[in-house]
Amino acid sequence: MLDIIIIGGGPIGLACALQAQKAGFNFVILEKGTLVNSLYNYPTTMTFFSTSEKLEIGGFPFATTHPKPNRADALEYYRRVALSQNLPLKLFEEVTEVTRSDGKYHVATTKGIYEAKYVIVATGFYDICVNLDIPGEDLPKVRHYYQDPHFYTLQKVVVVGASNSSVDVALETYRKGAEVTMVVRGNEIGTRVKYWVRPDIVNRIKEGTIKAYFNSSLKAIREYEVDIETPDGIVTIPNDYVMAMTGYKPNFDFLSKIGIRLSEDGKYIPTYNANTMETNLPGVYLAGVVVGGMDTHLWFIENSRIHAEMILQDIVNKENQRNAYLRYDD
Repeated sequence: MLDIIIIGGGPIGLACALQAQKAGFNFVILEKGTLVNSLYNYPTTMTFFSTSEKLEIGGFPFATTHPKPNRADALEYYRRVALSQNLPLKLFEEVTEVTRSDGKYHVATTKGIYEAKYVIVATGFYDICVNLDIPGEDLPKVRHYYQDPHFYTLQKVVVVGASNSSVDVALETYRKGAEVTMVVRGNEIGTRVKYWVRPDIVNRIKEGTIKAYFNSSLKAIREYEVDIETPDGIVTIPNDYVMAMTGYKPNFDFLSKIGIRLSEDGKYIPTYNANTMETNLPGVYLAGVVVGGMDTHLWFIENSRIHAEMILQDIVNKENQRNAYLRYDD
């Protein structure tokens, strides 16, 4: 039997693993995709808002020649840390069930069953997109993920949203020759957009090279056109691709399935102790952005790295108390 099972092989899952290794625990990391799967699926041109030192885990320096690291830098860093420390990774192995009996957790995956005293859930939020829930969203031309701008050369592209991802898609596809139209629910580009990028998109909209409909929403998608609801009524424009950068959410079904309580206010915030990160399930912890529910802007790598220390300190305390009780009982 293992001491700890870590569900999720992203940066925070790896941070928990490094703390578990430091404390001398026997553990395994279960990841349904590749190593740091969410980062791997980021756009190829993506640049982090944070500096490299704020993305470091386990005290290992993150060296880069860029002022702010990009996707390739991050993949290289986390891979080197994981491999150099021989972290016990089980990749492409999805957890399907977590149950408890006889004082231990049984974690079933697509490849087997593991047992442990403690479980850490660090599953992130990037694998499930927030849908538009409009006619035509299931057409092949609708994309919720974006990789590279070259594909959209000379295409009529509608970008839904005004966040960092939306702005990156709009600017990059525009500069590769796409005809870009943005559909923005609010009255301006998001205030959280990277400070060195926001003036660029604002100026492109102002000069008209990127068209933007503010206070508007996409209402229907068809094979060669879309309908946009604007303050002046429905506008129909020709369209080849829709980039629905509408955000992502944690796997709430999985959290509920294993017994973690979620708030009923539409935010689906899981129940956890803010001092230890332990959930309503004894010995089951949450780490990283998953603790924020639908508020995925609350936690990042840089401010949730500390969850690893908090969780492992609580597990150490529990084990010390348990061992002290066993010695007393003897």
